[in-house]
Amino acid sequence: MGGCHMGFLLCCSLLFAVMASSGSLRNLPIIAFEDGYTPLFGDHNLAIHRDGKSVHLSLDERTGSGFVSHDLYLHGYFSASIKLPADYTAGVVVAFYMSNGDMFQKNHDEIDFEFLGNIRGKDWRIQTNVYGNGSTSIGREERYGLWFDPSEDFHQYSILWTDSKIIFYVDDVPIREVKRTESMGGDFPSKPMTLYATIWDASDWATNGGKYRVNYKYAPYVAEFSDLVLHGCAVDPIEHVAKCDNAQGSEAVPSGVTPVQRTKMGNFRLKHMTYSYCYDTVRYKVPPPECVINPQEAERLRKFDPVTFGNGRRHHGKRHHRNRGSQKEAAASF
Repeated sequence: MGGCHMGFLLCCSLLFAVMASSGSLRNLPIIAFEDGYTPLFGDHNLAIHRDGKSVHLSLDERTGSGFVSHDLYLHGYFSASIKLPADYTAGVVVAFYMSNGDMFQKNHDEIDFEFLGNIRGKDWRIQTNVYGNGSTSIGREERYGLWFDPSEDFHQYSILWTDSKIIFYVDDVPIREVKRTESMGGDFPSKPMTLYATIWDASDWATNGGKYRVNYKYAPYVAEFSDLVLHGCAVDPIEHVAKCDNAQGSEAVPSGVTPVQRTKMGNFRLKHMTYSYCYDTVRYKVPPPECVINPQEAERLRKFDPVTFGNGRRHHGKRHHRNRGSQKEAAASF
């Protein structure tokens, strides 16, 4: 670990700029739960398994559960293999995200993976979102289906955050890239954040705008996490000193999107994206300035149902009481 003092912003950014542009998920610098995380809420609804390298988060009538990283990070690569609950999961939300809302309540930053449950026979959906400097009045949500059943097996979900871009990955497929633009101003996340994972009851909005709610006769709902990666620049919140992780396995951490991955990302978004804030004319009469409008994409997304979003963070107050062959063919088509 090396220290970065007055110029820690530049130092931490350079760490990720010099890494290889792609890497094998098999060689990532995986850590034990206690080395990087601590329980956040949920008491016995959080259970550590497999020699401390896997954790189960449960939701029942009493409470949800969650964990949080020990450290704040300014940029890095953050990842987990996740297996979601099966069967009827309407109203359930599993979140894997970064936030500094506890420190900056009026101007917080956030980078979100949210997994939205569904009724029996309907698939889980993924939602990604980005907030910067308290820009919650402009939600930058996107929603997608998947080419596999995320309750059948573990899949890797990852966030790469640098000073110029944010990339969301599912396994080795980048599904979204948010580039920092001048037009975004302070809306791009730029302050140190903590990593969270939670499961909670979002019956009011998560499934068909609240039409279908959590049914606790199917509880407990269990989300399983393993292959935990916290690879970034940990920041001392008092002294503003960052220490950047150069652990074994760093060479496997991606720092961008390769040409092959960019093709996969385009194919994924064409086939699986069901909502983008850029085309939401109800919320935004004029698209946010960073949006690049594609008329064909706008027409394709128009056929999907309107969406409803929650408000508020996922770890405070009431939130506490918060076929394989065809899949392989779909993956190969990216």
